[in-house]
Amino acid sequence: MNPKLKEILECIANYNDYPQKGIIFKDVLGILREPNIFRDLIDKMASSQGIKDSDALISIESRGFLFGSAIAYKSGKPMIVARKPNKLPGELFMKRYNLEYGTSTLAIQKKSIEKYQKFNIIDDVLATGGTAECITDLLISNRKEVTGYSMVIELKSLNGRKRLISPVTSQLQI
Repeated sequence: MNPKLKEILECIANYNDYPQKGIIFKDVLGILREPNIFRDLIDKMASSQGIKDSDALISIESRGFLFGSAIAYKSGKPMIVARKPNKLPGELFMKRYNLEYGTSTLAIQKKSIEKYQKFNIIDDVLATGGTAECITDLLISNRKEVTGYSMVIELKSLNGRKRLISPVTSQLQI
C-alpha cells in the first residue's frame, strides 16, 4: 500500500455496531487531527478531473462539509450544501432515500444551484451509494449534470459505485 494511503488509513477509527448492530462505522475525523495528511488529501482530491470539470461542488452533511469546504477553497469552486430536513431555509429540492440502516431525506436550496450546470458531489464515505445517488437524482431532475464523485473512503464490498452515473474518485478503497 502507498505510504500516503497507509497514513490516511491509520487516521480512520472503526466503531462496531454503530449506529446500529452489524454496521462498522468508519470515523474519518482523525484525518483532521493530522494537518499534513489532511493537506495532502485535500490537494489530491481538489486536483481530480471531476472537480476541474465542475461549475460547483455539492458537499453532503455533515462530514462532507469538512472535506468539501477545503476542496472548494483549494479549487476556487463554489460549494453548495446538501442537508438533512429542517436545516435549510428557503425554497428547497428534497428527496427521501434509503441508507444501510434506515431512511433519510436530503435537501438543497433551489437558489443555490440556479446559476450552475455541472456539479461534483463530495462526501467522506461511499458505502451503498444511496446518499450520493439521492443528490444525483435531485440534480438530474433539475436538468443539471454530475461530473463525478469525490470520496475520501470507498467501502468496496458494498458496491456503492455501481449506483452512480459518473466517475468516482475515492482516495482509499477498503
